[in-house]
Amino acid sequence: MSKGTAFVPTMGALHAGHLSLIELAKSYSDEVVVSIFVNPLQFENPDDLAKYPRDIEGDSALALSAGATKIWAPTIEEIYPSNPTIISAGALANKYEGVNRPGHFDGVITVVDRLFKKVDPEFAIFGEKDFQQLFLIKQWVKEQQIPVTIIAAPLVRDSDGLALSSRNVRLGEDGRRQALVISKALFAARKSENPEEVMAQILRSEPAFTLDYAVIIDEESFEIASIQTKHRRALIAGWVNGVRLLDNMTMSVNA
Repeated sequence: MSKGTAFVPTMGALHAGHLSLIELAKSYSDEVVVSIFVNPLQFENPDDLAKYPRDIEGDSALALSAGATKIWAPTIEEIYPSNPTIISAGALANKYEGVNRPGHFDGVITVVDRLFKKVDPEFAIFGEKDFQQLFLIKQWVKEQQIPVTIIAAPLVRDSDGLALSSRNVRLGEDGRRQALVISKALFAARKSENPEEVMAQILRSEPAFTLDYAVIIDEESFEIASIQTKHRRALIAGWVNGVRLLDNMTMSVNA
């Protein structure tokens, strides 16, 4: 077990997925720092920023119960004492998630840079739920030779298969049922010899679901997967009841 700090950056609204990150962090260090900071730079819509749930006391209690040794909830002025220099997340930031969220990943990389400089961790844990974000952070850390080991934590699902997200509370009963089409499509695609076709067919079966994208990529390059690709992952993003949802899943080699 390392003596260095393990860091779990969050925007609060913690759920079991976040707690799994903290529990994983404990296996890397006795000192686990959890930050709670709603980063304005990664919100394209001011209304989404205003609506983002905030419960510092409740989130802090949950994080501590999961094994965090320190909770850090900085102010905007502490993270951005002046107009920040925006860090480019690179060309990939304009694909998939970036198509409908221009500047989002630049905001993510910019805040991660600020958080790393404040915490100076040896390890940083990010969930596979936001797989493109995870890929871009790993790429940036490698290119900039930042001395932080990025640890990927597995995506966590609810008992009905829905990927855990802070946004799920906004779905409502009907929306939650409709959102299950996403995980249904992923699980079916994983078992199919024609995963792209199966995924698209199932997603079209739910009228309440509005698709942004559904692709199968090469995990190592983030290019569209080919038949030769060994490590493939399906990515899905779309809308239910005005709530934007993300999910992803590894595909078998022969799928």
